[in-house]
Amino acid sequence: MAPKVIVIDNPLNEMSIAYELAPPGFETVLARPGSAEFLAAAKDAEYIVGMGEPLDDAFFRAAPKMRLVQLLSAGYDRCDIEAARRAGVPICNNGGANSTAVSEHAILLMLAVSRRLVWQHRSVTAGAWRGNNVADVQLFELRGRTLGIVGLGAIGKKVARLAQAFGMAVQYFDTDRLTEAAEDALNVRFRLLGEILRGSDIVSLHVPLIPSTRHMIGAAELAAMKPTAYLINTCRGPVVDEAALIEALSAGTIAGAGLDVFDQEPPPANNRLFTLDNVVLTAHLAGPTWDNQYSRFRNAFDNCQRVARGDRPLWVIPELRTGK
Repeated sequence: MAPKVIVIDNPLNEMSIAYELAPPGFETVLARPGSAEFLAAAKDAEYIVGMGEPLDDAFFRAAPKMRLVQLLSAGYDRCDIEAARRAGVPICNNGGANSTAVSEHAILLMLAVSRRLVWQHRSVTAGAWRGNNVADVQLFELRGRTLGIVGLGAIGKKVARLAQAFGMAVQYFDTDRLTEAAEDALNVRFRLLGEILRGSDIVSLHVPLIPSTRHMIGAAELAAMKPTAYLINTCRGPVVDEAALIEALSAGTIAGAGLDVFDQEPPPANNRLFTLDNVVLTAHLAGPTWDNQYSRFRNAFDNCQRVARGDRPLWVIPELRTGK
């Protein structure tokens, strides 16, 4: 019998590419969680490919042959890690398949807030051209600014390289420090989180959402930042205390923010961020691009094939690695 892989149907995924790249010799089943097709396929499926759906103990009991939960996303905060641990099934992220997209999006938000892109667009479309008050227009360049990266994984490293192309100096904080030689090669320097906040013109967040990072940026951390600084968040909304951020933006504690993620997604219509003119907001679309549809599915199916031939899977999340 051919090994079976369930690909979870999701509007962010182009399923024709999944079928195009599906490994030969595997039976590929497209299904939505909870559907009759999904429950039937789970009985003898060995692999599941999805966006981090919360697969619980009941799922693993219904899927006794499951050998791998493979994510198409980098984040895994929706996963039931303990249920996977009890079932002895590894969870693997997408191996940096969307790291180019997210790093480019972080730079996009940096440029958009520092050059007041949304305000410029609205001024032009409203017939105000330059706002009719040039003295109040303050636009800033990235060159010569200091970027503080919080979380120097695959995405953080690419942000560092892109930022340096704009002439920025880069410092970082991460619990997994680089060696001095690696810092030299990437041209970055480690700083404590407090130093990052106090000394950066732009702070960009690239950490997973785990208990230790939830609300790691709150009122005290925002107050430590320069009043001219910008906060960029393309990782997960709850890494930032959203209420504290709204207050900091409203009071001028920081100059602005570029956000791709929110506490609640989609955000409610009465979210106070919508009323502020010093934010640029996008709809958690930093990661999925047409280009990385291929790289995400390619990495996913490669990992399934690795496990099928008896090799260790790549990109196992830290909590489920050996010794964790």
